[in-house]
Amino acid sequence: MSMSQVSPPTEDPGEVVLAARNIAKSYGSVHALKGVNFDVHRGQVTTLFGENGAGKSTLMKILSGVVQPSSGEILLDGQPVSFSSSTDARDRGISIIHQELSLAPNMNVRDNIFMGREITTPTGVDFAEEERQTRALMEELEEDIDPLTLVEDLRLGQQQIVEIARALSVNSRILIMDEPTSALSATEVEVLFKVIRDLNSKGVSIVYISHHLEEALQITNHAVVLRDGNMTAFARRQDIDLEWIVRNMVGENFDLGAPPEGHEMGRVALAVEGLTVPDPAGADYSVVDRLSLNVRAGEIVCIYGLMGAGRTELLECVAGRLKASSGRVLLEGEDISHLSIADRIELGLVLVPEDRQRDGLVQTMTVGRNLSLASIGTFTKGLFTSRSTEGALVEESIRKVHIKTDGGNAAIGSLSGGNQQKVVIGKMLATNPKVILLDEPSRGIDIGAKGEVFKLLAERARQGLAVLYSTSEVGECLSIAHRIIVMHRGKISAEFGSNVTKEKIMAASGEAVVAH
Repeated sequence: MSMSQVSPPTEDPGEVVLAARNIAKSYGSVHALKGVNFDVHRGQVTTLFGENGAGKSTLMKILSGVVQPSSGEILLDGQPVSFSSSTDARDRGISIIHQELSLAPNMNVRDNIFMGREITTPTGVDFAEEERQTRALMEELEEDIDPLTLVEDLRLGQQQIVEIARALSVNSRILIMDEPTSALSATEVEVLFKVIRDLNSKGVSIVYISHHLEEALQITNHAVVLRDGNMTAFARRQDIDLEWIVRNMVGENFDLGAPPEGHEMGRVALAVEGLTVPDPAGADYSVVDRLSLNVRAGEIVCIYGLMGAGRTELLECVAGRLKASSGRVLLEGEDISHLSIADRIELGLVLVPEDRQRDGLVQTMTVGRNLSLASIGTFTKGLFTSRSTEGALVEESIRKVHIKTDGGNAAIGSLSGGNQQKVVIGKMLATNPKVILLDEPSRGIDIGAKGEVFKLLAERARQGLAVLYSTSEVGECLSIAHRIIVMHRGKISAEFGSNVTKEKIMAASGEAVVAH
């Protein structure tokens, strides 16, 4: 496929409710979009596929008024429009659900949904009516969430449902969903798809971005592929398959790598012995139940499991973020169960968390500052930091982790999701750890960035790093892992070598194996 622009097929113009024409956007020397044409059809789903940094989120932000294009125009119902803000776009019926949640954690669900557009009466805010509408929305989304629950007390998947409910409450004509299922369970995804079909039947148009390619194919009517800021392919659903998407996104013969070979594995670097972790939300059961596992120096181990299997809680407990009720964690034979997170990092055990925005990055800092944050001890003398040592470390990390950026002084927010994830991983690798834990390292990043992240981990394993990562995508198990451990309801249900089939892994996790 050539990299020249592809024009969408001409449709009945009455069907196109929103159109982007020759949209370009630059951030400094980075050209995020290079003259893109994009159509949104009334009452249908248009899915935008593309690699990390291809420009998907930038295009969506332009269509929803979050940022202004450098050139080109937007047509709404055939008429040129210019949105001064996301509120302006929302008033015209265009809403966006961001991949990174934008909820206020210290406020309840009801107040988050009506934030900035409260229902008022002459005597003040009508909280009862807001609560009634919130309950109705939750019922529609089949989610049993009390409107008065604090958002910070909800798990990530439920927070995503609240974000979706907020967009639905505005009665949008066009709803842009940027990775709406990245934190949802399989059941919640089914409900979301039912809601999308209901919205379509009412004439609402959906623009959908997802890295779960097979999942997106279930719901879409039109597919558009962006590659390096150019629109390279466009087709109706009936004319495409998974292979077409991947080929147009990343070119031919793409895979996520293979387990690194040719190096001797060392002694056990991480040992987990009989670990039990009570439910952090206070329910009367253990999310990790008497679990034991070992990872050797130079070994890559993958933990696979569905939402609720206990993967996140296991990794957070090993990293010191959650308390165990019993069991031990040993680093190179030394019991570190009693140590703080900082002490564990100091000894060489680091975690790259699932929620990179909340846990992994400081949004107000530059790329360089985020990269150097965990290694501050290496260039701090007394109360003073050495700028030259820090600068050298940052440039080396940017080079090693292949981060697409204007340099260490760029704002972290200017990076795409995949590059932000590489900053988080680069930050942790800069501490020269012995063991790295990664919770869903590829959540919200495309197949190309996944390949780069896995390649980086494989390189470090060859140098003796012990790697333990979790995933909910079967394809990611069958990439660089020497061993695959399947978790189901807090226990290890199976263990496989790298030559296992997807079906066996899925069956061990309790996931229904769909016959094709």
